[in-house]
Amino acid sequence: MASDHWADVKLGDVVEIRHGWAFKSEFFSEDLRGSPIVVAVGNFRYEGGFRFDSTKVKEYRGDYPQEFELSPGDILLIMTCQTPNGEILGIPARIPGDGRTYLHNQRLGKVAVRSPKQASEDFLYWLFRWRQFNNHLFLTASGTKILYTAPDRIEPFRFHLPPLKEQKAIAHILGTLDDKIELNRRMNATLEAMARALFKSWFVDFEPVRAKAEGRDTGLPTEIADFFPGRFQDSELGAIPEGWKVGSLLDQSQLLSGGTPRTDHPEYWDGQVQWVSAKDVSQCNQSLIISTERTITELGLKKSATRIVPAFSTIVVARGATTGRMAMLGLDMAMNQTCYALRSSLGCNFTLYCLTRQVMEDLVHRAHGSIFNTITTNTFQTSRFVLAPSNTLRQFENIVEPMFRQILANSDESRTLASIRDAMLPKLLSGEIPIKDSEKFVERGTL
Repeated sequence: MASDHWADVKLGDVVEIRHGWAFKSEFFSEDLRGSPIVVAVGNFRYEGGFRFDSTKVKEYRGDYPQEFELSPGDILLIMTCQTPNGEILGIPARIPGDGRTYLHNQRLGKVAVRSPKQASEDFLYWLFRWRQFNNHLFLTASGTKILYTAPDRIEPFRFHLPPLKEQKAIAHILGTLDDKIELNRRMNATLEAMARALFKSWFVDFEPVRAKAEGRDTGLPTEIADFFPGRFQDSELGAIPEGWKVGSLLDQSQLLSGGTPRTDHPEYWDGQVQWVSAKDVSQCNQSLIISTERTITELGLKKSATRIVPAFSTIVVARGATTGRMAMLGLDMAMNQTCYALRSSLGCNFTLYCLTRQVMEDLVHRAHGSIFNTITTNTFQTSRFVLAPSNTLRQFENIVEPMFRQILANSDESRTLASIRDAMLPKLLSGEIPIKDSEKFVERGTL
């Protein structure tokens, strides 16, 4: 129940939603040289915010009206959605202050606050993440297969607007939780980047071997450096470290497939078993998947072709528009048939993940299909890569395992924080939790 001093307003009373510009596709380029970036729906995280670091980014090489150049902090809203329930209609994101120039594309609404003394942009950002706002846009959208909203459908949304001081307090509470989640995400990205850089140094560029061959210090402790040879040998892929071999991913791993319980048996669904699909992998914005959109029951597991795939297996999307997207399981999960799982036969699952990341572009290139590329068992079997001996791989595994376990710990913490944030959001925006009581709920972690 909103407080008596909260004003009943229409969104259009406090903001104006502005259309973007139809940038011409012939001037788009994926070759990033520092030109302005055209913001697209695909650059949004579906829970809010941008994911430029993990999505396709396109620069614009042509002329454009200057009024469609965005400023840091500007809020954009998604105004089109291809999912039947319109889950991403109205999802907001704020333009980063990273020195790049971003452009306001069509199908995105820019939020212009009419009076900063009346409404806080920080508060409005959370209002746009409220499920009630999304429901309003879904119910008023046009289209069938593709849903569309527009400024004249967005602005009539009614809500209770707190005084400016309370708006800022609500935004601060929710923003503090979100900031910690973002910090964990960045830390995880750094940890994975470190692991992948070390993998490339050892197993792609062969830097320790080159150092030994040239009589230089490897920079590694002696007990690790001793696992690297000091000479190269010829192979079908060119010069590789002496004693290493060329082979396929399946020479050092097991390939697992999945399945789907029958959807006309409700007793197979909504259970305790996480069930990972191509959608879960594609929308995962980190290296580890720790939850899935759908779950199945033990009976569904028993009565279908799916199986439990152990934690820290590498999951690869095998078909569809997102072929080649990949992640690692953060816990034991079942899997559907749109994905493959790779499990190290050497007990080096984190190393296998780094290897698969390194060679995924080549695997997708080998894939085939009339409409979408499809990765098959043969794709893995015919792949040819440099494979290090098991004892060398285990040295790498010992180094990176703590990194990935820290990633998992950060991810688990972020999931808890997100649950608290998502539970508090509607209660704060509706006035159900008074501002003065909100901090104790965060401390307890319960609502």
